[in-house]
Amino acid sequence: METYSYKQQIDAPAQKVWDILWNTDTYRQWTAAFAPGSTIESDWKVQGRTRFLDGKGNGMVSTIRSIQAPEELVFEHLGSIENGVEDTTSDAIKEWAGALERYYLKEEGGVTTLEVSVDVDPKYKEMMDNGFIKGLATVKTLAEQ
Repeated sequence: METYSYKQQIDAPAQKVWDILWNTDTYRQWTAAFAPGSTIESDWKVQGRTRFLDGKGNGMVSTIRSIQAPEELVFEHLGSIENGVEDTTSDAIKEWAGALERYYLKEEGGVTTLEVSVDVDPKYKEMMDNGFIKGLATVKTLAEQ
């Protein structure tokens, strides 16, 4: 498991950037860089339940480890979802369960620095790079409108 980090300067307040990251409609826009039709379903509670889904209903089941809007959100990935079935116990899942995905927003003078770091298998580095570089550029565009 490796940790990859991404950073984007955005000329907008942290609350606006936060809202774009996690609002259902804008979430779909910026995460399309990973998979068209991506959605997030969450109770937005620490130790609650979050599901990241692609346009076909497959994805990951996770929990929120910490949330301090609009400065920090940390997800802990628990397993996968395939064809509507959650897997949190197989040997393949145990290899990466507990991986973190962290979002940090710091605002200074109306400019927000958004930093994201993710723990993933190196074989997914290209997908993460493509998704986050394009996705965070979309967040910047939406927030600066």
